[in-house]
Amino acid sequence: MDYKSLAEVILQNVGGSGNVTGLTHCATRLRFNLKDESKAKTDVLKKTKGVMGVVSSGGQYQVIIGSDVANVYKEIQALGNFDGSAKGDVKDDRSIGAKLIDTLSGVFTPILPAITAAGMLKAILALIVAFKWVDNTSTTYQVLNFMGDAAFYFLPILLADSAAKKFKCNPYMAMMLGGILLHPNFVSLVNTAKEAGTAITIFGLPIYKATYSSSVVPIILTVWLMSYVEPIADKVSPKPVKFFVKPLITAIVTGIFALCLIGPIGYIIGNAIASALVTVDNFCGWLVPGIIGLVSPLLVMTGTHYGLVPVSINNRLTMGYDSFINPGMLASNVAQGGAALAVAVRTKKEDVKALASSAGITAVCGITEPALYGVTLKYRSAMYATMAAGGISGVFLGIVKARTFAGGSPGFLVLPGYIGGDSLNNFYMATAGAVLAVVLGFIFSFVLFKENEEEEIVQAQVVPAAAATAESAPSVMSGVSVKAPVNGKAVSLKEVNDPTFSEEILGKGAAIIPSDGHVVSPVKGTVVTIFDTLHAIGLKSDDGVEVLIHIGLDTVKLNGKYFTARAKSGDRVEIGTPLVDVDIAKVKEAGYDVITPVIISNTFEYGDVLGVEGQNVKAGDNLIKAVK
Repeated sequence: MDYKSLAEVILQNVGGSGNVTGLTHCATRLRFNLKDESKAKTDVLKKTKGVMGVVSSGGQYQVIIGSDVANVYKEIQALGNFDGSAKGDVKDDRSIGAKLIDTLSGVFTPILPAITAAGMLKAILALIVAFKWVDNTSTTYQVLNFMGDAAFYFLPILLADSAAKKFKCNPYMAMMLGGILLHPNFVSLVNTAKEAGTAITIFGLPIYKATYSSSVVPIILTVWLMSYVEPIADKVSPKPVKFFVKPLITAIVTGIFALCLIGPIGYIIGNAIASALVTVDNFCGWLVPGIIGLVSPLLVMTGTHYGLVPVSINNRLTMGYDSFINPGMLASNVAQGGAALAVAVRTKKEDVKALASSAGITAVCGITEPALYGVTLKYRSAMYATMAAGGISGVFLGIVKARTFAGGSPGFLVLPGYIGGDSLNNFYMATAGAVLAVVLGFIFSFVLFKENEEEEIVQAQVVPAAAATAESAPSVMSGVSVKAPVNGKAVSLKEVNDPTFSEEILGKGAAIIPSDGHVVSPVKGTVVTIFDTLHAIGLKSDDGVEVLIHIGLDTVKLNGKYFTARAKSGDRVEIGTPLVDVDIAKVKEAGYDVITPVIISNTFEYGDVLGVEGQNVKAGDNLIKAVK
């Protein structure tokens, strides 16, 4: 692969270096912060050789490359000289959730190689001790042990550097603050004070008696505070001595706040999260890993799985193990590998066979993007197989309370990380859960696979506008009919700027760009649910079709503003019964896309789901046919 040429194409099609305010990368994808995302040519990038997919999520524009991402990243860095931080005075009007995911991703993604290396070292150490290749009293064991512990012990310093870049402040000052929290004299002072029952103070202010080695939350909050203190220090420092005074003010103010207030708050938050998860573990330990095993492909698709990374790390550092995040992701990752390998066995297409084989092997080792974007999003049966197998295996791992004691990308290679304590039973149960996920993923995908499935996904979505009109649709499309719920222009789901709909994750259907806000029932049946925010409505027709109407994109954030309910959950409805009225103009003014996807939620029960596109429709006109 010509990395330089690919980098040039990517940079050009994200709007050029002037449109990029920040760039990082993870194991498989480039993560851009863009000034104006509308300048990015997503369709061009998706068709570019070397690009596996494009996702916009969590405030980031993500270009999926695969295992070669580091090489492409280096070439883009050389072209644009980005430092990974968001610069400039661009107004940030993203939601709090999007900002949080972007921040967590930006802080934790750069340190993942160090955490992964440390986790794998600990896993290998556990393995060689279990097989008695090395005695745990030998110097070999001791050296490997502190090598594996180093990244975790000094985690606050690693996080200080990446957090400083994310919060746009001096990384060396931030690392100094991390060093303050870890200084051996401070640790000794805390331990002595605890034993003697005495207080620690600075200028009369009490210092919380906690140590911060291997902690996560305290240093992130500290660097966040520093990002506000540093500009103030810059303003108040006289120019002739600013070089000395600015860092002095920053260090002493932020350092004291870190020791007296911010650090303790972070320490308490981290322990509170751990305590809450221990409670969940005691009462229904199967629930969280089961859910994560089920939905992980969707999280990976949007990149929001990085929001779980700090929780997993915090679990291991506070409780000594993680029985939620990593086990759930282990189940999902290897299940996806099994599903992809089944496609490789069943398909007769040589290119698909080669891709699915390599992607399946990569997935069982812990990296799923090649399988996700190359196989399971194209062959929907493989996606269903992955989610079902991952959910079942996740529940199993939760029931047996499988615990991982080391980090790393969840897959077969990190199974030694489940070795801990005096028994190998935990390792055996984790291995059994992983094998169960692979086997179920393979079986489900093998049984459900259809050779022409990929073509159906592309071809069976719509009847071309030239071939069907609202009046002719009944003769063209036979089966259960779903009418248009609103006046407007019918378009393909591919035109919806949200991969959850455009990639048909929730099911097939069509979308309407509404010309008014009067939303009516498209079927005769029952209103299953109307969300409190009124942005989405679920119905079930008397014919058994389950319909989801999603009014606009991200309109859940309006919390019902500009929406008026005309029906409620449980109501019987006829075709044309009013459901919700929306002030479309106000929603547009608020900056939201009003395109309205109409999804057949139980698509899997039908042989085909066909939708009209490229023409104007009125409420009550034929829009979708679900064919058995």
